[in-house]
Amino acid sequence: MAYRYLGNSGLKISEITYGNWLTHGSQVENDIAEKCVHAALEAGITTFDTADVYANGAAETVLGKALASERREGLEIFTKVYFPVGKLGPNDTGLSRKHISEGINASLKRLGTDYVDLYQAHRYDHETPLEETIQAFADVVRSGKALYIGVSEWTAEQLQEGQILARDAGFSIISNQPQYSALWRVIEEKVVPTSKELGISQIVWSPIAQGVLTGKYKPGEAPPAGSRATDDKGGDEMIKRYLDDEVLTNVAKLQPIADGLGIKMSQLAIAWVLANDNIAAALVGASRPEQITENVKASEVTLDADVLKQIDEALGSSIIRDASLTKSPEKRIV
Repeated sequence: MAYRYLGNSGLKISEITYGNWLTHGSQVENDIAEKCVHAALEAGITTFDTADVYANGAAETVLGKALASERREGLEIFTKVYFPVGKLGPNDTGLSRKHISEGINASLKRLGTDYVDLYQAHRYDHETPLEETIQAFADVVRSGKALYIGVSEWTAEQLQEGQILARDAGFSIISNQPQYSALWRVIEEKVVPTSKELGISQIVWSPIAQGVLTGKYKPGEAPPAGSRATDDKGGDEMIKRYLDDEVLTNVAKLQPIADGLGIKMSQLAIAWVLANDNIAAALVGASRPEQITENVKASEVTLDADVLKQIDEALGSSIIRDASLTKSPEKRIV
């Protein structure tokens, strides 16, 4: 496993990071989830990402229990705040001082730890003054409840404004967590160049495009039983945009490229993400331990310019680049 610095900080994280969105406390039974976490640890992963909203708090609880016997100093534990958890009162969502303060306390309790290494704004809150949000995060850092602050799916302009305020408040935003894959490249035009200027790294989610880049979905065929495309707990909604015969036909063209390198298509997809020097880590999840064991091998793969060109040519018009697709909800859920 290779490790990379997160933003312009001294914090190193495993470039393959374990994420438990849509799995722990939801799709995967707790005993299997724990085995997946232990497989990640055995593979050299030290960084674990979750969020309070995942499985309505259950994902944090499951992750905390799975990591309870590990040396805390040897781990990097990340979580997020923004979406509502539990009851839907008027202040149970967003990035107000109240919700951030209550959110970090609840997350620490579920995770069974005194602090998280990275606390992230899960989206941008258009209904709270950014100054209030940044000051609330500064208080979280000063209290020792989080060591660093990051964000998720913020636009280039939001990152710029937030970083100015953060530095005035005595800390820096060091990470952004956007969706990014060989198919979904909307951050490349604006977010990545701006992040480089600001000392912000990307921790990217869905590097295998909800499983599409593994090649398991075939044009003209029904999705495999038990796959994300058949999951009615949220997975099927996220993957719909890719279940198009033209997209799947282009994805199939990646198989010869992976074969030529002697690797799996999933490993090719993750290695492609890691080829971008602004990417600190690719988030991978798992419903079975062997998926983790397979995916971490991408850390050993380096793709040269010719291979990257072949991937671009194979995917062609299926690549989504529209920078305007980086956005947060205009209104809170409550």
